[in-house]
Amino acid sequence: MTKTIRKITAVDALEYQKVVHQAYQAVTELGIHFAAASADLNTVQNHINSNLVYGLFIDNQLACTLSLRLPWGNNPGPYGVPHIGWVATHPDFKKQGLAAQLLKWVEQEVLAALKVPFVTLGTAENHPWLANFYFHQGFEVVGRADLTPDHTTIYYRKILNPMLFELWSTHHPNRIKFNSSL
Repeated sequence: MTKTIRKITAVDALEYQKVVHQAYQAVTELGIHFAAASADLNTVQNHINSNLVYGLFIDNQLACTLSLRLPWGNNPGPYGVPHIGWVATHPDFKKQGLAAQLLKWVEQEVLAALKVPFVTLGTAENHPWLANFYFHQGFEVVGRADLTPDHTTIYYRKILNPMLFELWSTHHPNRIKFNSSL
């Protein structure tokens, strides 16, 4: 079994769309509707072209993905730092720790090189397992927002570089507190 991690490109768009749709099917069945769950191919291609998207491949099959929305992009996160989204593991590869491996790799290989003080992500408050997963990866709750009618989004952050976080905090003192009305 060969594991590789690489950037997802336009060539991967159809396979990426299939993995995301299959991974999010269980979430949709819970009544939580993430935009990625039903993204058409054009939306997927735009997502790939507008964000940093990474995949963990097992024997050349896309098993797990995540993307980074960048603060200067067309869909920035709420805190002015990279924002993780579209985390998805193909159902055939669930419960193998692949999302944790890919997240760790992105933190060490991409975000550390960018000298990012922290990274954020958001997920549905009523999602039954993601909060636990993110807490185990070192994330903490920092905010919430009602962005869609079917769920409240809870925002999380993970401090990656404490020194840079302290510097960032001195320049953005009002953005580090828990914010319930983002």
